[in-house]
Amino acid sequence: MIKLLRIDHRLLHGQVAFSWSGYLDANCILIANDACVHDELRKTTLRLAKPSTCKLIVKGIDESIEQLNSGKADKYNLFIIVEDVEDAYRLAKAVDRIKHINIGGLKATEKTHPHPSNHNINLTNQEEEMLTELEEAGKTIELRMVPNDPIKKLH
Repeated sequence: MIKLLRIDHRLLHGQVAFSWSGYLDANCILIANDACVHDELRKTTLRLAKPSTCKLIVKGIDESIEQLNSGKADKYNLFIIVEDVEDAYRLAKAVDRIKHINIGGLKATEKTHPHPSNHNINLTNQEEEMLTELEEAGKTIELRMVPNDPIKKLH
């Protein structure tokens, strides 16, 4: 069962690994990221950051979509983490069972602007359009860093 799709530019770190996985009762974390699949150092770092109670899987976006749609991950309480809005958009558009998207942290760049309700979330206009499209398709999108933060909506 897909518990949550989280967007966080840091991928797997303390608050994600322990706060969110415990809150979600996740027993498997899927890092869906094309770059990580080919970066052994980064995969090793991610393995070190995961809770001992969770299995960690690192797949590219297309392979993640294929696995999620095949039902192979249905035996897990699955917590999916992506690095950016575009990857979340690709997953959420292709996998109907992704219903809930959490935005936890998106770093500022020269092309982004901070979200009015959370300075840790920085979006481009195109990213806002992608997220709006997902909302209009019935996906729930929330902004919060940790589970006990108040839930804020994108709009």
